[in-house]
This record gives sequence, C-alpha cells and structure tokens, in this order.
Amino acid sequence: MEKTPLSMRERREQGLLWIDTGENLNQQIFARGLCQDFNLTRATETEKREEIWKKLFAHCGDHVWIEPPLTLAMGNTVSIGENTYINSNLTLVDDYNITIGKNVLIVPNVTIATTNHPLHYKTRMRAEMYCKEVVIEDNVWIGSQVVICAGVTIGMGSVIGAGSVVTKSIPPMSFAAGAPCKVIRSITDEDLNEFEPIPAAE
Repeated sequence: MEKTPLSMRERREQGLLWIDTGENLNQQIFARGLCQDFNLTRATETEKREEIWKKLFAHCGDHVWIEPPLTLAMGNTVSIGENTYINSNLTLVDDYNITIGKNVLIVPNVTIATTNHPLHYKTRMRAEMYCKEVVIEDNVWIGSQVVICAGVTIGMGSVIGAGSVVTKSIPPMSFAAGAPCKVIRSITDEDLNEFEPIPAAE
C-alpha cells in the first residue's frame, strides 16, 4: 500500500525539504501588508500598533514595544511574551515557529531565521528549504547585529554579544559572543554588584 505524500506543511513541520505553496504565499501577502501598515505608524499611535500586532502574531503579550521598521514573512508563526522590548530593524525569517519569551530585550539590527537551504545547488533548484524552531527564553538580552540561526534555543537570562552569529543553542544564564557564538562565561549573582541599584523614589 502506497503512503500518502506529505503536504508541504507537514514536511516543514518535520524538518524536511519543502517549497512555498499557495497557502503559504497568501499568508505572506497578508502578513507583509500588516507589517507595512505597522512600519508607517507614528510613535504616538500605540493603540493602532497593538491592533496590528494582534492580527499579525500568533501571540503578543501585554506591555510589548516594537520599534519600526519590522520585516517578516509569516507573522502567525511568532509568539512574543509580555514586557518584551524590540528595537528597530528586527528581521524575522519566520516560515516556522519563533518563540520570544517575557522580559526579552532585542536591540537594533537583529535577524532571527528559522529557515535554511541545502548546501548543494542541485537540491535547491526550486528554492527548496527546511525549517527548525527558534526559542528565545525569558529575560534574554540580544545585542546589536546578532544573527540567530535555525534550530537555536537561547536559555533563560543569557546575553548574546553584539555581532554574534548564533549557530548552536546557548545554555541559561550565559554570556556568549562571537562568530560562531560561544559561551564566554556564566552570569552569576556576583554580576548584581556591577552597578549600584537606583534608589527607591520617596
């Protein structure tokens, strides 16, 4: 008995090669239109921005701030936790799931990609690609000009130094940097002594 061929969606979810379909392309047109609307908003149009986020993302928590411009493909594959701040020029290659946790800080010019292509040209003649989920856990800080590649998880409380290319997962509470990105050291309670706390308001 012959097996029923997998749909492109099923192939994408299983990390197999897939190509764009009509359904995928329609979602891209919808999402990129909303993204263009968002990028044209003024800083005072907070409510309008929040309305767009609710339509664009799978989930967007309370007290999120995203500074335009934003670039993405799908939108409905992205979840963002509460109290997260995203500065300008975030690029999401979000053909598959991207999860951004709570209290995350993403500074300008960061790229997060769930999608990759085969090395040999004969296996990408029709723009074949494969996807792996990206997870950024709570309380992470991503430095400027960072590229986060498909399949990476960045553990809770970690910091990724500016200009890094993250090709492998980073454990929690780590400072990591470089191209390729590597753990430099652990972040410990001793780091709480780096600065004096701001005095409480009277």
